[in-house]
Amino acid sequence: MTLKLGRVTTVVVSSAAMAKEVLQTHDQFLSCRTVPDSITTYNHEVLGLPWLPVSPLWRKLRRICNTQLFAGRILDANQNLRRAKVADLVSQVSRSASKGEMVDFGKVAFLTSLNLLSNTIFSADFVDPNSEIGKEFKQAVRGIMEEAARPNLGDYFPLLKKLDLQGIKRRQTVNFDKVFNVLEQMMDQRLQLQQQTPTSAPNNDLLHNLLNLTHQNSDMEISKIEVQHLILVLFVAGTDTSSATLQWAMAELLRNPEKLSKAQEESRRVIGRGNPIEESDISRLPYLQAIVKETFRLHAPAPFQLPRKALQDVEIGGFKVPKDAQVLVNAWAVGRNWENPESFEPERFLESEMEVRGRDFELIPFGGGRRICPGLPLAMRMMHLMLGSLVHFFDWKLEDEDVNMDEKFGLTVEMAFPLRALPVLV
Repeated sequence: MTLKLGRVTTVVVSSAAMAKEVLQTHDQFLSCRTVPDSITTYNHEVLGLPWLPVSPLWRKLRRICNTQLFAGRILDANQNLRRAKVADLVSQVSRSASKGEMVDFGKVAFLTSLNLLSNTIFSADFVDPNSEIGKEFKQAVRGIMEEAARPNLGDYFPLLKKLDLQGIKRRQTVNFDKVFNVLEQMMDQRLQLQQQTPTSAPNNDLLHNLLNLTHQNSDMEISKIEVQHLILVLFVAGTDTSSATLQWAMAELLRNPEKLSKAQEESRRVIGRGNPIEESDISRLPYLQAIVKETFRLHAPAPFQLPRKALQDVEIGGFKVPKDAQVLVNAWAVGRNWENPESFEPERFLESEMEVRGRDFELIPFGGGRRICPGLPLAMRMMHLMLGSLVHFFDWKLEDEDVNMDEKFGLTVEMAFPLRALPVLV
């Protein structure tokens, strides 16, 4: 359908066939972005990977992501960082179980996602309860997400942009300030450590690989400011999406106890009771993988994928999409063009070879085409580890008989009311 949002012509596609047209067939003409005004803070629109036009810098950053950050060998080398954080998650939930306390999945999922990411990138926690820096960073990341999702009159009526009537740009500048101050501190500390005691500096995390590229005389050399913008993207894209998906997955399992029992039986049989789940075990847990896929289908992390912009007139499905139109892929609707769409049925994926890697357009939580999310390999490892561990180590009792599945819309679709349940150690 076509909408006129202020001065902006917006085309929304809501089926797998039309998503394929946008993300694959006409990808080259629809691969630029319509950039919200709140994202232009600190020139993020020309330095932040998701918003960059397809250009030499965009290609370089994609190559760095694919070969230096999210390649299988790199993620294998730093999986010990994530293993330690999942062990912390299990310990935290175990303490709640021993005290008979409810677990707030939204809070636990966000903090664990943030620490999993911060350890993969920095070998350090960003949510240490005693850390003021961590607290400030967490609030700023959340703030960036909230302001980016807030409807902004300036995006639809260009003459209003400079006025910043809603104060969005002003608040966003404060958030960016806080994040970049923390990132600069972390990078300076690491550079000092590498100069003073090179052997003791962490050498498996993503920051190590990125800093090596800042003084590498090659086509992948990257500036310090580009590193900061890339790390910012990893945090903003990876925390709310992962934590929201984990919460939805647990909500669906608690509403469907027979599915939860099936997942527990699989992991306890394959891994063994009391043994931790390793990243290498994920391939041996097909039902857990099916649960994650079904959660992505029903609860796409981003209901509308980041907006694309037509570089020229493009014909899709017999209709003309005019040059400069904004094109939105409605992943929420695509996920409901299925048989029994509102029913949570992981079994539908057990006999299917469908993956989330952007080639099967009925299931596109990470997008597709050249602008598919580069962090997909890390996100999938994190999601299976967190969800698998919560299912494997604990039985769960709901706080109330019913789970409130109301949605709260933003850049990500979150649960409107916190999901709480009582863990029982097994």
